[in-house]
Amino acid sequence: MKKFSELPISLYMQERLAAAPFTIPTAVQAAAIPEALRGSDLVVTAQTGTGKTLAFLIPLIEALTGSAPRGVQSLLLVPTRELAMQVHEQFEQLRGSKLGPAALVIGGFSEKNQLQAIRGGARFVIATPGRLEDYLRRRLINLQNVQLLILDEADRMLDMGFLPSIRRILSVLPKERQTLCFSATLEQSVAALVNQYLRNPVRIALGSTLKPADSVALQAFEVSDLQKPEVLCQLLTKEAGRTLVFARTKRRTERLAKQLVRDGFAAAMIHGDRTQAQRIAALSAFEEGRIKVLVATDLAARGIHVTDVMHVINYDLPTLPEDFIHRVGRTGRAGACGLASSLVSGAGRIELRSIERALKLQITRVETASGDMVAPALRPNTLASRTLTAMPGEIFA
Repeated sequence: MKKFSELPISLYMQERLAAAPFTIPTAVQAAAIPEALRGSDLVVTAQTGTGKTLAFLIPLIEALTGSAPRGVQSLLLVPTRELAMQVHEQFEQLRGSKLGPAALVIGGFSEKNQLQAIRGGARFVIATPGRLEDYLRRRLINLQNVQLLILDEADRMLDMGFLPSIRRILSVLPKERQTLCFSATLEQSVAALVNQYLRNPVRIALGSTLKPADSVALQAFEVSDLQKPEVLCQLLTKEAGRTLVFARTKRRTERLAKQLVRDGFAAAMIHGDRTQAQRIAALSAFEEGRIKVLVATDLAARGIHVTDVMHVINYDLPTLPEDFIHRVGRTGRAGACGLASSLVSGAGRIELRSIERALKLQITRVETASGDMVAPALRPNTLASRTLTAMPGEIFA
C-alpha cells in the first residue's frame, strides 16, 4: 500500500482521511492497517514516532461506522493520561459526524463527566488501566460488548506495574474479539501477555526498536557537574526550536526548570507529582510554542507525543538503556531530523559507555572548553523524509 486511497475501506473513511489530510501511510500503517481490517490479531513493534496511533484508529473507526451501536465496542488501554488525551484528540479530529465522541477514563479529571460520556452511549473508551479497573470494580462500566481491544505501549504499561489491572480488565472482555498490541519492544513480559490473550497474531516488526531512528544525531558532552548548567544554557541558546530536557528525579526537574526560568528561558516542567491541571498546562504551552523548553522526568518519554521537538537533552542519563531510546525518540519523528545531546560527568561517563554497549551505539563525544563551548553541526540536515521499510521475514502470520 502506497496511498491510503488503496485501502479497502468505506467512502466515508476515505473522505475523513482526505480531509485530515492523510494521503501517504508510514511503513507501520501500510503493514498494520490491512491486516487489522482483515480482522487479524496483531503484535506490532516499531520505533517511536512511526505513526502507530493512526494504524489502529483507521480500522477502529471503520469497524464502528460499519456496525450498529451496542454500548462500548472498542477499548484502548494506554499507560499515561497524557497519551490517552492525545489519542482522544486525534480520534475526535478523524471521527466525523457519523460517530459520537470517545469516553476518556483516566485519573485527574472529573469522574462525573467520564461516567456521563459512558452512559451517554460512547462506543469507544480510551483508558488507563488503574482507573478502568476501579470503574469495573464498582460496576460503573460494562465491557461485555467489546469487539476490538487495543493495547498501546504495552511494554510501558507493564513497566509501570499495570499487569494485574490489565489481567483483571481482560478477564471480563469477550473471548471472541480482535486484539491489537503495539509495543516499542517485545520483552519477555509482553511476550507472555501476547501468548495468553492474542489468537494467532500477525507479527509486524519494522526497523530496530533497540536503537534510535537514523534521523536522530547523537552527541555527548563530557563535563564536570559544575559545567552542566552552563553547557545546557548554551545548547538551549543555539536551538531555535522546541527542546525537551530530561532529568532523573522530580526534585532535579523542579530545580532545573526554575533555574532556566531565572536564566531567561521560557520553560516549564512535568513530572508525576504535578497536578493534572499543571501537567496539561505545561504540555499545551509546549505544543503551542508558548514555551521553548520542557523539563521532564521519564514520565514524558512515552506519554508525550509532540511531532516537532528539535532537540532532546539528557541532563541526567536514564537508569535503563531502553529509556535512552524512548527519550531520544521524542525527536526526529515521522522522518524529520533531530538531535539528542547527553551531558555526562563523573560516573555518568561509565553509564554512557554501558548504554552504548547495550544498544550497540557509538555516540559522538564533544570536547568543551571553559567559557567556549561550541556544539558541532551534528543534526543530519541532509536526511530526506524517510519511510521505514520492513526487512524480509519481519512480517509473518
